Amino acid sequence: MEIKGKVVHLMPLQTGEGKNGTWKKQDFVIETDAQYPKKVCISAWGDKFDENLLEIGREINVSFDVESREYNTKWYTDLKAWKIESAGASNNTPSGSNSSGSLPPVPISIPSGTFTADDNGGDLPF
Repeated sequence: MEIKGKVVHLMPLQTGEGKNGTWKKQDFVIETDAQYPKKVCISAWGDKFDENLLEIGREINVSFDVESREYNTKWYTDLKAWKIESAGASNNTPSGSNSSGSLPPVPISIPSGTFTADDNGGDLPF
């Protein structure tokens, strides 16, 4: 999945030692630029991110996987980033296409005389 938004919050960088060596994790929140903006918290593990891209106010594109797990009969969902790019870095959509995934509006024409006002002065056909 992919999401585009502006970085609005960075949580502290977490690091540690595991059986496979040193690990690091960065959680960050982005806000979409939709009509009703959404805030989404995403985690980036290991070398999947460039710390320079994660700065408050920067527009980024994030490719991520969604994973849920159960613990004590409750479910928890993680969004794990596997690629983070600056929003202007690469735009894979052809020129003139709508990057939001929705189709552009299509003009329609209604033949004249199809709808008429009824006797009580209303102008709706139903």
